[in-house]
Amino acid sequence: MEKSKVVIVGTGFVGMSYAYALVNQGAIEELILIDIDQNKAEGEAMDLNHGLAFGPRKMNIRAGSYQDCKDAGIVVITAGVNQKEGETRIDLLNRNASIMKSVVEHIMSSGFDGIILVASNPVDILTYVAWKSSGLPSNRVIGSGTSLDTARLRYEISRQISIDVKNVHAYILGEHGDSEFVCWSNAYVGAKPIRDVIESMDQIKFEDLDKIYRSVKNAAYEIIKRKKATYYGVGMALVRITQAIFKNENSILPISVYNNGVYDCDQDVYIGLPAVLNKDGVHHVVKLKLDAEETLKLKASSKILTDILNQMSF
Repeated sequence: MEKSKVVIVGTGFVGMSYAYALVNQGAIEELILIDIDQNKAEGEAMDLNHGLAFGPRKMNIRAGSYQDCKDAGIVVITAGVNQKEGETRIDLLNRNASIMKSVVEHIMSSGFDGIILVASNPVDILTYVAWKSSGLPSNRVIGSGTSLDTARLRYEISRQISIDVKNVHAYILGEHGDSEFVCWSNAYVGAKPIRDVIESMDQIKFEDLDKIYRSVKNAAYEIIKRKKATYYGVGMALVRITQAIFKNENSILPISVYNNGVYDCDQDVYIGLPAVLNKDGVHHVVKLKLDAEETLKLKASSKILTDILNQMSF
């Protein structure tokens, strides 16, 4: 990756929140916007360019086509459709899978040989579809997974114990959805296990852990109820993933990755797990020592994803 070039497919709220965060953080050199509505992509590129005088670095930002994917380091897919009235969840999944398959085929026809990052929901399912459609090795097709859920978790713990969020180390694992869970057995504040932290504090009790989990799991519903959609948080999560790749960081982030035997659960699925990210995509999945309850939760979560995939017709 000699040049940090990103192509975004889909200029909706999530795609443009990601683009705006990229510009403000000066994360890349070149940004290409693709949308089925070419006028919107052009307008968004114009708007972003007008802010470059206040940004941290020079960037080349423009609307483009799938041919621009050829020399991109990362293509980020945020495109998708919402559920129609009377439409079943599986019908919606099949529609979005069809869109994902078409998008990926267009990307690959350009000669693209970089990393695909999927943010479209349901992200674990659609990342699997993208992988199958691309022909790329699984380490170069990833999803945003539980990166945002984990950020929400760290924020809630930080708020409860009055410690900087950057010193809170904990993961949400599993499906990016209702079956996700907190890996409390591997949660730390600094180098101290969170259970030891709780024992030493008056403002938080063990029963508060479940409240934190429920708050994190329901966060998207609460935001959607108030403002119809969530997009800023995931936009910033996507930038963090992007930086880990372009900067060859070997950083550990919880994303949607192909399990492939690392964890004792369904194998042929993409699911939220901690992974080491660098210029090659996923260097390896980090195997945590889960307790018995967490192992069962991961198995249940992966089975839900497998059952959904088995019902689909992509």
